[in-house]
Amino acid sequence: MKKHLLLLPLLAAAVSGCPSNSLKTANSSDSKPDLLHAALDTTVAPGDDFFSYANGTWIKNNPIPASESSMGIGKKVQEEVYARLRQTSIEAAKANAAAGSNQQKIGDFWAVGLDSVKADKLGATPIRAELDRIAAMKTVAEVPGVIAREIPLGVRALIGINVSQDDKNSEKMVLTLRQSGLGLPNRDYYFNTDSRTANIRAEYLKHVTNTFRLLGQNPATAQTNAAKVLALETSLAKSSRKLEALRDPYANYNKMSIAQLNKLTPGLDWKTWLTQMEFTGVDTVIVGQPEFYQNAAQLLRTTPLDDWKAYLTWQLTRTFAPTLSSEFVEENFRFYSSVLRGAKAIRPRWKRVLDMQEDALGDALGQLFVKEYFKPETKARYDTLVKNVVSSFAEHIQKVDWMSAPTKVVALEKLRKITPKVGYPSKWKDYSTLTIDRSSLAANVMRANQWQYRYELNKLGKPVDRTEWGMTPQTYNAYYNPSNNEIVLPAAAFAVPGLLDADADDALVYGYAGASTIGHELTHGFDDQGSQFDAKGNLHEWWSKEDRQRFNQRVAGIVKQFNGYTLLDSLHINGAATAGENIADLGGIVIGLDAFKKTKQYKEGKKINGLTPVQRYFLGYALGWQNHTRDESLANQLLTDVHSPAQYRVNGPMADVPAFYEAFGIKPGQKLYRPDSTRVIIW
Repeated sequence: MKKHLLLLPLLAAAVSGCPSNSLKTANSSDSKPDLLHAALDTTVAPGDDFFSYANGTWIKNNPIPASESSMGIGKKVQEEVYARLRQTSIEAAKANAAAGSNQQKIGDFWAVGLDSVKADKLGATPIRAELDRIAAMKTVAEVPGVIAREIPLGVRALIGINVSQDDKNSEKMVLTLRQSGLGLPNRDYYFNTDSRTANIRAEYLKHVTNTFRLLGQNPATAQTNAAKVLALETSLAKSSRKLEALRDPYANYNKMSIAQLNKLTPGLDWKTWLTQMEFTGVDTVIVGQPEFYQNAAQLLRTTPLDDWKAYLTWQLTRTFAPTLSSEFVEENFRFYSSVLRGAKAIRPRWKRVLDMQEDALGDALGQLFVKEYFKPETKARYDTLVKNVVSSFAEHIQKVDWMSAPTKVVALEKLRKITPKVGYPSKWKDYSTLTIDRSSLAANVMRANQWQYRYELNKLGKPVDRTEWGMTPQTYNAYYNPSNNEIVLPAAAFAVPGLLDADADDALVYGYAGASTIGHELTHGFDDQGSQFDAKGNLHEWWSKEDRQRFNQRVAGIVKQFNGYTLLDSLHINGAATAGENIADLGGIVIGLDAFKKTKQYKEGKKINGLTPVQRYFLGYALGWQNHTRDESLANQLLTDVHSPAQYRVNGPMADVPAFYEAFGIKPGQKLYRPDSTRVIIW
């Protein structure tokens, strides 16, 4: 994926070419706005900190709101889409729309979501039946059945089960099992000994205790149960793999028959358990982390029933806390948003409801979105941009000196077969079987989760639908899917706040969309993970042994480079975990640049506000990472995210690009300067 944790609904009107005064700058009626020049902080030398040079003034003028853990270009555009989706939802709630229509579902979801008085009156009532089901268990033998009930509701209890394409046979949809079940972001939070993480663990224990008290438990019982939850989750964390280990597709591919899975997990009857989870006729499963499931089975044999009751009660309640009364909402915010990510105030309720509505009815909103905000002429521009960047990548593959001629032939064939999906899908999800009403927000979220679960379950054993999108068009993100060998580029990924598409020069567009989005996603097909999948989307080694060795040497160079970046005094970037994204950033920059060099703007060489076309190209790339983050959120990112922090997604790859040195006159002695011998060159 391109962006860091920005799976958010964003407005594409900025690139639609249609009138939109709210997106124009104050002087745009008289002249084209120059967002790149306006964002510069010329007190910073480009060769010392290009990120701050490119974005410094913008960052100074856009402080992080109290309700947010970060502020960036994505959040700015998000404000525009929120305004429009809010109006759409208000109108739908008043429309008295036909029962079962998308408008009725949008309207009812919005109306009950905004009704805080009703939510406060209901308290924990919307999840009471599920809480009672957990409390009624008499023996540990009943635990798997209760877990089977909770998982379709969206509760991540113990196991992670889903349907996906078989990594080694992309034509087949298979059942997969992956590690799951933790309340903290990942395993490292349970074991790291630094004071920051130790404090988070202490606050987590307090948070679980407080949540149990909100459910009516007395202080002593709540504290005891919270300790049981932490102990059980710590046991699960011990058998969970680290972030970087999860990136090895071969090590995380273990196909088993049901009989082999039963043997791996003594005491578990998977045929019965899968049937309880609505999966029938399953004969094989792919287990991502076998040691996790061995441990889970052992815990189901040895952990007392009361511990499981505490754990399942907690996992259920934390899942739906944001939908319940204000006391649950505020306690959930205190830990997950404030302690973990540094937010100072809770976000307005209407924004939180819109986020839930996006998860539940994203395609219904997407249809309205593209109709108004992503016009055909805009799609045509970015379709052409994709073709130009693909052509540039082909030229780079042909020229690299570390790849042999036979492997280049296969690489070019894979590139030729990458399917680009630009803007929005050709067909939309059908929500006709999803019931949305005004009973409670929690009930709607539960039903939406069940609908999504069964939507995915229904794919098992059926032909792969390669037309499907994994993101809505109003999502500010993009991705490469190795199993489909496709890049998916939602309309919102091209949005620039305050700028109409007609006012965006090619230098900005090629840097912002061509490099940091299109080129980035294309190179994911050839990074340390994506390169292990062939043109048909199958996990298969198509490189020669020598090519792979030479490639891995370059990957080791970028891992070493990013391991050397230290933040927050003692934390550093995990070069192995972030390698794929760092490779894609570097590749996107050099590929996008050569595509830009074929444009009229580059050939004419005219300056705009004193900036050359190539300088504007690099600034356009930096525009995509116009973001700053609270320390708490940054620390969380370093432990949990395969993307490097924004500053290093700019400064890191730029330090390896010779054209950047030339464009800004980077000299030895400046902080970003790296000798030729240490610069990483892949594409």
